[in-house]
Amino acid sequence: MQLLRPRLTARLLTCAAIAAATATALSACSPVVDVTPAQDAANAACAPMMVALPDAIGDAKLRKTNAQATAAWGDPSLVILRCGVNVPGPTTDRCVSVNDVDWVIKEGDPVWTLTTYGREPATEILMDPNKISSATVLADLAPSARKIPPTRNCVGQQDLAGLPTSK
Repeated sequence: MQLLRPRLTARLLTCAAIAAATATALSACSPVVDVTPAQDAANAACAPMMVALPDAIGDAKLRKTNAQATAAWGDPSLVILRCGVNVPGPTTDRCVSVNDVDWVIKEGDPVWTLTTYGREPATEILMDPNKISSATVLADLAPSARKIPPTRNCVGQQDLAGLPTSK
């Protein structure tokens, strides 16, 4: 019986070493993404959206981030999401509606900023349309973004056509 204990101990140590090496190797493959949290990231209204985020956007897989109410997809990161950003007011920037979620779009070079419109707190997405389609990003994130109810929506020239003008 005494001979079995050293063998068992050696096996357990070997298994533990293999498990530790595997965990280290796996964690090295995809480091945590460093994201600056939004000013209102602690807003409780962000929570339902954050737990409903998709595991992937297109082919980009969800990764861990180091800040509350943030998410990242892709390695390297193709899409960054931050909940709790400043709510945009009326704007002349382009606003699109995708699956019942309005987004204000600011086209940068190369990074675009897309911010939910009419939802409080607002959610911001940073992405490069040369690396991933904005249509894919907005469609894949719409079910999660709808977890924050809208209070208003975008209007365009066509919506204003029937309103009286001031003289």
